[in-house]
Amino acid sequence: MTKPKQPTALDLPMVDPLPEATQKYFDICQEKLGMVPNVLTAHAFDIDKLNTFTALYNDLMLADSGLSKLEREMIAVVVSSHNRCFYCLVAHGAAVRQLSDDPMLGEMLVMNYRVAELDARQRAMLDFAVKVTTASATVEEPDRQALRDVGFTDRDIWDIANVTAFFNMTNRVASALSMRPNEEYHAQFR
Repeated sequence: MTKPKQPTALDLPMVDPLPEATQKYFDICQEKLGMVPNVLTAHAFDIDKLNTFTALYNDLMLADSGLSKLEREMIAVVVSSHNRCFYCLVAHGAAVRQLSDDPMLGEMLVMNYRVAELDARQRAMLDFAVKVTTASATVEEPDRQALRDVGFTDRDIWDIANVTAFFNMTNRVASALSMRPNEEYHAQFR
């Protein structure tokens, strides 16, 4: 595998050679996505950090949940929009386009989710994610009850809060380090 260009403003070289399990993971990414996401290569200077990041990401975004994969990606985009995270808007905007089969939805969520035709469940979920993003200390029981009122369980609310918090953290890291999305994301699923 050719080494990708540096995905951040920092000069932290990937471990060379990569451990066998990491190389296998990168090969799977290359096969399924046509690229190794720069967020992974950025973490590959420290395999323990990479493994921790990917374990949490995979659990929150891919494991069984009352939230669909699309809903989790929608949260990622709306949180990233509020945080103005270039990396996540591009990468997760592409995922929304893919999972929804609707390129306009991805663009609307990037710009202003309130202009999208969302059902009551999606709107409540994204309103909650924005409140957690902008003023988490003000979240109260009526905010959680509003989610229950549109069909979310307490477990779903846990997942919404955790996906939201994860992207608030990763947005800050990506912005602070000037992490750049892979160019391939820009043209995907349009």
